[in-house]
Formats: sequence, structure tokens, C-alpha cells
Amino acid sequence: MRADRLISLLMLLQTNGRMTADDLAERLEVSPRTIYRDLDALSSAGVPVYAERGPNGGCMLMESYRTNLTGLNANEVQALFMFTVPGLLADLGADKASEAAMLKLMASLPAPFQQDASFVQERLHLDPAAWFQTEEEVPFLPQVQTAVWQNKRLRLNYRRGDGQWVKRLLDPYGLVAKASIWYVVGGIHTSQIQVYRVSRIMEAELTGKGFQRPDGFDLASFWQTWRDRFEAQQNSLTVELRVPPTSGPLLALVFGEGIVQALQTAPADANGHALLSLTFDSLEGACRQLLGLGTAVEIIAPQTLRAQMLARAQQVTQQYQSATPSP
Repeated sequence: MRADRLISLLMLLQTNGRMTADDLAERLEVSPRTIYRDLDALSSAGVPVYAERGPNGGCMLMESYRTNLTGLNANEVQALFMFTVPGLLADLGADKASEAAMLKLMASLPAPFQQDASFVQERLHLDPAAWFQTEEEVPFLPQVQTAVWQNKRLRLNYRRGDGQWVKRLLDPYGLVAKASIWYVVGGIHTSQIQVYRVSRIMEAELTGKGFQRPDGFDLASFWQTWRDRFEAQQNSLTVELRVPPTSGPLLALVFGEGIVQALQTAPADANGHALLSLTFDSLEGACRQLLGLGTAVEIIAPQTLRAQMLARAQQVTQQYQSATPSP
């Protein structure tokens, strides 16, 4: 542990130049006294490090003490510092390791390339979470990650999207993060490849048995094909709506500003109501979204959705018919 800290201390000084013992202690999560002991250790090992007292003092390396990382051009350096997503790395327990790796990489770069790396870090931040998306708990992600890294079979107790619980014996081929939601891709019965949402894993156990990954399996290619097929299946319910002229602003709040343009170009009935077609991922999803719009829209088709909306409205009416709510 101390060896790692000494390397991090050396890289901090090489990257930042002069730093106070208090700043170093805060970054490395130790006491200033420990920092001074580490500086003595580095000095004894032949590293030209020293400390100066006073208001402008601090800990530093001799200016000539530098290491260079060769073989990279400016664009390659910028690319290396471009795609780090702290939230996802933290999920995998790799946030500290990533920070340390970037620090070592920064310190080993020649001075001009350090400016390129700093330029990217100051101007680009990747936030993987979608708007208004609640953070999912993934308590079994470490076990899944271990199984993926070590090619070990997993025994899962899994809650499907419809609420049913199933047991699976899974050969996990890889992990995928989709807008901060984790999925595990794996094989069942050696030939069938499935995708499971990690937050729905209720129990996970490493069996200790290994498995053989399929020859030529490409995680990125599989995910793209599976995602396209999944989206095509989900976006399969077309709903025909009649929309009064005054409902545009409310629909824009629910569906986004693009709906306003769609309303302007949609055909209209004799009363001036726009006749609009929207696509939803499911009957339940359409009912949930459109019910909140009240009388701002009228569903023309499908009839099954009209019936479901009527049933939901009757349930709401029954709930509020009582004059006083039950305690």
C-alpha cells in the first residue's frame, strides 16, 4: 500500500509542481506527518524531492526530474483523457484506480502534451445518467463483474420485468452500461445468449465452475444487434389521437417540443382538432402517459387502449367518491 502511495505522491509532484504537505495529505488521504515521512523515503531512494518552509514554501521535485511517455501524438493524448465516466467507474470500484492511472499518465507526458490533456479535462465532462432517471441499486454488480473477469458461471435469482422470479445458470460474457443502467450478457444452455438487467438480480452466487466463451463472440456487435431488435419490438404500438388546438403546450411538456411541429403538420378534422399518430413501447406505457393528459387528448384507436383508459378512469373515480379518506 505504501509503495502505491509513494508512486502517487511522486506523480502528484511531477504533475503539479509545488504542493503543500496539507494538499498532498488531503489528496492521498493521510496525515501531513505521513507525507513528510514519505518524502524522506523518496529522498533516501534517490528521488530529488525537497520541502521549503514559509508562506510560499511547499514540497517539490527538482525541475530536471522528468519522465517522458513517447509514441503518442497530441490527438491521441486528448483521446486518452476524453472517455472516462466517473459514475460508471465507481459502480465497478475502479474510480480510484482510474484517477491514479490518469495521474501517472499525466505525469509521464512531456509538458506540451500535459497541456493537451488539461485542455480536454477542462472542456469535456461525460454524464451517463438520463434526465430524471433514478439511480438503480446494483448490489450484485461486484459478483457479476468477478464472474465476467474470471469466466466463472453464475447462479442467479432474477426478477423479470413482469414481476415473476426465475432461476438462471448463466455464463456471463460481458457487462454493458446503457445510460448508467447495467446489463449482463451471457449464455444459457451454451447456445442461447440473453441480456439481464443487473438491478433485477435478487441473488447471485459464483458456482466456481468455469465456462468457455464462444469463439469470435463480439460484445459490442452483439449489443448493437440486440438493442436494435429490442427497440423495434418495443416501439410497436401506434396510437391515433384527436388533439384540440389548445393542447399543444401540455403535450410539449410530456413529449418534448418536437410534438408542436408534428401538430402543425398533422391533418385536422372538421372541428379543427389535429389527428396525430404516436408510437409507444407498450399498451401499459401508453395508458400511463396519456392518462395524465386528461381531456387534452382523445384516443381514437386502438380500442383496447380506449377500454383500458376507461377502466383506469373508473378506478380513480371510485377511489375519490368517498367524502373522507380512510385513516
